[in-house]
Amino acid sequence: MTFAPVFHSEWIKIRTLRSQLAALAMILAVTALFSALASSDTGGDDFDPLFAVLFGVTFGQIAAITFATNALSSEFQGGALRVSLAAVPHRGRWFAAKATAIAVPVFAVGLVTGVVTLVVGKAMLGADADGLGRAEQMRGVVGCAVYLTLMALLAAGLTAVLRSGVATLSIVIPFLLIVSFVVGDASSGIADLLPDRAGQVVLHETWAGAMGPWTGLGVTALWTAAALAAGAWSVRRRDA
Repeated sequence: MTFAPVFHSEWIKIRTLRSQLAALAMILAVTALFSALASSDTGGDDFDPLFAVLFGVTFGQIAAITFATNALSSEFQGGALRVSLAAVPHRGRWFAAKATAIAVPVFAVGLVTGVVTLVVGKAMLGADADGLGRAEQMRGVVGCAVYLTLMALLAAGLTAVLRSGVATLSIVIPFLLIVSFVVGDASSGIADLLPDRAGQVVLHETWAGAMGPWTGLGVTALWTAAALAAGAWSVRRRDA
């Protein structure tokens, strides 16, 4: 079986589950909500208008991660993976199709989220957003979509290794909301290489670290590639 029909079948699995569609919708809803809240506070000398309007991505990524984790963890319940591999014996092709079926909708929703959040955030900021150039806004929207997609795929790779959605979410979510901030405050430059902190540089108008927006996304992409490689290895080597 070629890649296209495998991808199509995996996409059908995702879009026929209401919980998965709800998770995609939550990416937009959560991001826009928290961005609107952050944009209402323009105080501080280090105020960054672009990050203010895209601040909600910090929380919207949890919905993207949950979407990807559930999409893959469902294969390890009730023998579903055996059925999938019976239809697609080439395990690497199946895993690539599953990852693509996760990445495509997250990227599409990420683009819409970036545009909507930018509009809402700028409306909340008012005159404080006048300094944002078109190139910066475009970078923020595209960066939002790419970052959410990379974090979703990273979670998918970890889920393939751990074979448990609960285990993956129990590790990733506390890491993003707690550990990353603690390490960032206690370290000098090391935390900038963490997948979330590196990738979110693209959401800032200015940055003080050594990495630029696209370099930061490149670091996140390396983390994601490593997770997907580990996931592919697990799917190929371990019993269904």
